[in-house]
Amino acid sequence: MDAAENGTPPASGRFATPLNRDVPPAAPGEFEPLRLRNLRVWPPVVLAPMAGVTNYPFRSLCREFGAGLYVSEMITARGYLNDNALTHLLASSPPEEQPRSIQVYGSDPVDVGEMVRRLVDDGVDHVDLNLGCPVRKVTSHGGGAAIPAKPRLMARLVRAMVGCAGDVPVTVKVRKGIDEGIDTHLDAGRVAQEEGASAIGLHARTAAQLYAGDADWGAVGELKAAVSIPVLGNGDVWEAWDALRLMRSTGCDGVIVGRGCLGRPWLFRELADVFDGRVPAPPPNLGGVVEVLRDHSERMMAFFGERMGLRQMRKWASWYTKGFRGSAAARGRLMRVETLPELLAVLGELDADEPFPLAAVRASRAKGGRTQRVRLPDGYLDDRDDDTPPRTPHSADELAAWERALQAG
Repeated sequence: MDAAENGTPPASGRFATPLNRDVPPAAPGEFEPLRLRNLRVWPPVVLAPMAGVTNYPFRSLCREFGAGLYVSEMITARGYLNDNALTHLLASSPPEEQPRSIQVYGSDPVDVGEMVRRLVDDGVDHVDLNLGCPVRKVTSHGGGAAIPAKPRLMARLVRAMVGCAGDVPVTVKVRKGIDEGIDTHLDAGRVAQEEGASAIGLHARTAAQLYAGDADWGAVGELKAAVSIPVLGNGDVWEAWDALRLMRSTGCDGVIVGRGCLGRPWLFRELADVFDGRVPAPPPNLGGVVEVLRDHSERMMAFFGERMGLRQMRKWASWYTKGFRGSAAARGRLMRVETLPELLAVLGELDADEPFPLAAVRASRAKGGRTQRVRLPDGYLDDRDDDTPPRTPHSADELAAWERALQAG
């Protein structure tokens, strides 16, 4: 067993799995900054919008570690327009968050257009349209990953956002398609380009796949060859070296990092290093991880309040400690903590000097390997040229339940 396989850095100083051991850092001038109208993003690395995850506390951590662009979790247009308190909290950020990036969820062009107009008036620097969420509570209303199956409806949504955004760049994020029988990513790229989107991000899995199997990076290359706007590749970026492999193999203009950074916000420091031509340092040992977790917890409590912030940190504590010796046995207790001292006391029973476990680098922390049959509204695919927006929750009670469900994942 060599150094890379037993969890210590190899002689070169690179902490890498056998898959990525021979990937060199970026050469000078090899990659360009990602340009979205007036935004220059370097490194060309985007924190993926993730429901219940990319709130301001986590975005601020990722920004400090080196993410180029950090997108909010999806914010429902109707909730925002109806002044839902949780929706507005999730869309908020202090002045130091620059650039400020919001992902919009909606299936009515009037709603998403008006939301973008208000966001721009509020100083937002970038907006993204969610056309890729695969969860049933979204697709069953005809939203998220269901929308690109109706290109004319997608066109109306993008057109409305671009028309209300002024100089603020609008991007879209999609999946490959509904399932293997309904592929939509190339049509989505064409629509995004024709309607004035500044870029398109592709999670290279279908909605039916959820997060199972390998991402089809070949689809990212196909999309890049088919459009002239920037293409961002998403899927299976677990390490900084994966981002380089994805960009080199597909020619895409940047990467979107999702599950790989859960409980590992320092991944963005490693990404910044490799794009600047440096070999990154090994990840922190358990003591260093706990310090990041403590910082994250304090930010969550300041943003959401002590009780709600600590409750949300339960899942994070599991993600941060995944793979360390004794963490599985502690997980049940971590999921019941009510105070920060209690959380830290449980973690204090583990070995603070233990190096970061190599096996945990590529371990999924949030989503399992199951697949699904995508639920759509009755008759949704009968006329794919129909551009009529599907019905989504509108009453105050519906919106409150909707927001809570999205936060729960």
